[in-house]
Amino acid sequence: MAFEAFYRRNVDAVTRFLARRVDDPHTVADLVAEVFVAVLDSAHTYRAELGSEIAWLYGVARKTISAERRRAYKQYRLTDRVSGRRSLATDDVARLEERIDAERHARQVFEAMAELPKGERAVLELVVIDQLTVTEAALALGIRQSAAKVRLHRARRTLRNLPFVMSGASG
Repeated sequence: MAFEAFYRRNVDAVTRFLARRVDDPHTVADLVAEVFVAVLDSAHTYRAELGSEIAWLYGVARKTISAERRRAYKQYRLTDRVSGRRSLATDDVARLEERIDAERHARQVFEAMAELPKGERAVLELVVIDQLTVTEAALALGIRQSAAKVRLHRARRTLRNLPFVMSGASG
């Protein structure tokens, strides 16, 4: 019962997080499920005193996306095409397509940030796009808050001409 409440409280945020990074509704649906399965396996690692549950969930989601991208790349190299997906109901596809479309701007922002070093880009994504605080972003990335602040400052300095980079949470 507690997991169901946790799931209901966070599923929309996790879906938005993934839809900002993935443009296929089937993959988004699969990744949402994988994130919550991973949460069940790693619930013992969550420490409320270190940050919000959403920051922790975004960290789990980032790892899930990375694992999926590695898996898809390997599969692509072996088969030269992706297959074997379960069918989604038409209304599920439509709902996910709407979510993906709503996150289109965020995906464009990700493209603009593609040239940043990986660490700087990760902090900037979590603070500016996902609206975490610097402290929460550090938690999601498994780094110290001071390192997150430095990375955010460098990323913002590099992309200072783009209007979105100065927004986002602090602290």
